Amino acid sequence: MKYVTFSKNVFIPVTNICRNNCLYCGFKKNINDKGAFLLSFGNVEKILKKGLKEGCIEAMFTFGEYPNEVDGFKNLLEKEGYDDFIKYVKDLCLLALDTNMLPHTNPGSISFDELDILKDVNASMGLMLEEAAMLKVHKNSPGKDPTLRIKTIKDAGMLKIPFTTGILIGIGESKEDRIRSLKIIRDLHDRYNHIQEVIIQNFIPKKGTFMEYYNSPSVEEIKEILRIARGILPDDISIQIPPNLISLNLLPELMRYGANDLGGISTVTLDYINPESRWPTEKELKYILKDFILKERLPIYPKFVKYGWYSKKVGRVIENYADKDGFKKK
Repeated sequence: MKYVTFSKNVFIPVTNICRNNCLYCGFKKNINDKGAFLLSFGNVEKILKKGLKEGCIEAMFTFGEYPNEVDGFKNLLEKEGYDDFIKYVKDLCLLALDTNMLPHTNPGSISFDELDILKDVNASMGLMLEEAAMLKVHKNSPGKDPTLRIKTIKDAGMLKIPFTTGILIGIGESKEDRIRSLKIIRDLHDRYNHIQEVIIQNFIPKKGTFMEYYNSPSVEEIKEILRIARGILPDDISIQIPPNLISLNLLPELMRYGANDLGGISTVTLDYINPESRWPTEKELKYILKDFILKERLPIYPKFVKYGWYSKKVGRVIENYADKDGFKKK
């Protein structure tokens, strides 16, 4: 019987201030917009403690890319006693570790040195490639330059960071773009052996955005790219389908097309990037995937637990949760 893996997480949106202006994004706010924020230590601690109480072990930190490049953000950061955003994120990750949770940070297209700083306090990290092509939806988004994103994924490999990446489909790319993106991910993994999973994420239109009335990719498109991805990617890379972005009754079929992971699910927090898309519960997933074995994992995949690709401070928390095979203890 085939395994399908997942993790239990809390989704922590550190800030929605971002230097990018993607035409499909409903998360980003401008500094003076109503709803613009930077989470305080107190806010994050409350989320972590609630998540731990509910059995979550992953703290997924997501935020706008290089918010420090946006005029006015420095003032928000200084109110928290910091002048460096990456240092702030690092200390939030340390807070998660002290709370007995494992950080997974999605930092955007950051530098080698910044990745190295965050490596020490993360079980794994991630960056969606999205597409290895320059697309119109990214024309005002400097961090979505494919060259920068590929470099960040490469740098993570050089640093031996267990890494999650993926493609976003339905944002104006061609089938050839999707295939090329997957091949680039494969080639990076062949060189550095650091990609633990690839997300095949379908575009969901957001109200109030330029792409509000665009269509999501069809189920047939998702099936096709899953089949192609499984043929391109090596077997030691998992393929994730976010279960809150599709109809649950489609999951069994998509698993048969090559997906084998569901990413993080939360009973505590929203998916703040897609707040209209509710996380399914573990009970719902077990029911719909009754022909599969649903297996809980850590944010760091078993292979990398065995490799020891983590710092001592992260390792102390991993030891609390990992079984002899690197999965979550029952």
